[in-house]
Amino acid sequence: MSSINGGQLAARALKAAGVDCVFTLCGGHVMPIYIGCQELGIRVVDVRHEQAAVHAADSWARCNPGNIGVAIVTAGPGVTDGVTGIANAWRANSPILVFGGQGPFEQLRRGSLQEMDHIGVVRPITKYADAVYQTPRIAEYVELAIRHAVSGVPGPAYLEIPMDVLMQKVEEEEVQIPRIRTESPRISPDRDHVREAIEVLQASERPMLMAGTSVKWSNAAPTMNRFISETHIPSFTNGMGRGSVPPDSPEFLNRSRRDALKQIDCIVLAGTLLDFRMRFGQTIPADAKIIQLDMDATLIGQNRQADVPLVGNLGCAFEMLLEEMKNGGVQLDYSGWRDSLREIEVAAEAKVQAQLDSDEVPIDPQRMCREVRDWLETLDDPVVIGDGGDIVATAAKILPVRREGAWMDPGPLGTLGVGMPFALAAQIANPGKPVVIVYGDGAFGLNGFEYDTAVRFGLPIVGIVGNDGAWGQMMRPQKGLYGTAENTLLNFSRYDKVVEALGGHGEFVENPDELRPALERAIASGKPALVNVIIRRDGEYDGGIYV
Repeated sequence: MSSINGGQLAARALKAAGVDCVFTLCGGHVMPIYIGCQELGIRVVDVRHEQAAVHAADSWARCNPGNIGVAIVTAGPGVTDGVTGIANAWRANSPILVFGGQGPFEQLRRGSLQEMDHIGVVRPITKYADAVYQTPRIAEYVELAIRHAVSGVPGPAYLEIPMDVLMQKVEEEEVQIPRIRTESPRISPDRDHVREAIEVLQASERPMLMAGTSVKWSNAAPTMNRFISETHIPSFTNGMGRGSVPPDSPEFLNRSRRDALKQIDCIVLAGTLLDFRMRFGQTIPADAKIIQLDMDATLIGQNRQADVPLVGNLGCAFEMLLEEMKNGGVQLDYSGWRDSLREIEVAAEAKVQAQLDSDEVPIDPQRMCREVRDWLETLDDPVVIGDGGDIVATAAKILPVRREGAWMDPGPLGTLGVGMPFALAAQIANPGKPVVIVYGDGAFGLNGFEYDTAVRFGLPIVGIVGNDGAWGQMMRPQKGLYGTAENTLLNFSRYDKVVEALGGHGEFVENPDELRPALERAIASGKPALVNVIIRRDGEYDGGIYV
């Protein structure tokens, strides 16, 4: 009989789950898992910070629907460095599995190197957090952790394995690898509630649809778009719902949401939470009906009671809506209401045209984003990642998202530093396709050194920094409230030189007509590249502080 160690057993369980790439920062407590992965052909991508490893696992899950992202971090500071990544995945509902190291089980509570209560730290921000202390049961625990991560509303799971449990050997014949499913069952909503939703829609003259994150995790975009096309309901997106409604759909709108919300008599919340992005439901008129679709009943009615709850897989919900409409001979047509909102969209776009074409120096942020938009249109199916505050908010209004998964941002936790970690996973998951990051200069400072990882693995990611030498999103409110914003200022640093020093390609842009050629040179370099764009710093500046 032959024997294997716990790390090899964990790797076999990952292989059974369809995992072919994991992210880590090498650590002694978890080394056996690396060796097991390498033996099975599972790619091990080692980064420069554990936060980046977990962010990359988050991105991997977003790029590979029906799969799970995996990060492996060592004990103590390895786990605590990864906590921000776990928390971001928690708020974004990303199904990831994080393996955490721990000192030897036989030395538990004796103070071994980097020993601490990791599970107590991560439990509030995971769907599952546990430790396995018996080597033969490792695969069983991996299956249990993944099952929790992907069931219902997905999210992160954490599994801790002490180093002696990983290193201990067991006979192959004595262990079994369970069947591991990485997709949760499709659960349908109550049919009576579906019929009730149709009745509400029949009585509505000015409804709108908001497509959010659960559309992605339900794989609901195809059936949702059938419903949208059949009813001509005006449709907006937020969160990971961006791209779920094609930008060329007649029903897709993105500049008239505020106006629409003032006039609606019904809103269909398709996986959209009534959190801060919707002012906790206060943006919806008090007399408007709410039809809420989500994957878990605990999400229905948060902050504002729903008139009709449709709990279950959102794809199933839209299928049932279409089926009941057909069976009942119901025809819904909101094209007139849609067209009135389209007029607002056209006027809004015309209003900002001057900024989009501005020749101002320093560069107008909207001109920068317009140049990026025009350049992206020449690329083959790019994936764009937003990492920042003001510049990402501006980019989100200007850059079209042509398909689901073509845009990623941190999500509702608003974590800065996701840019290059997200891009690493996105580029590996989409070989041959362009992967682009739109950065704020503040955000670049958090995980910019992951350009080293991109260089080592030959990943030709292009980053674009909107450099206003400030934490811009904090600068204006602080100045308005307190009269000064000095502590929000940064240098106009040469981040392009940092990337060059790491082995990548750098470009520095100060004039708007220089930007497009710089972008072309960056992608033509075939290297990880950064285009550092000096943009206008909003506010009055006297050379030292804001006044």
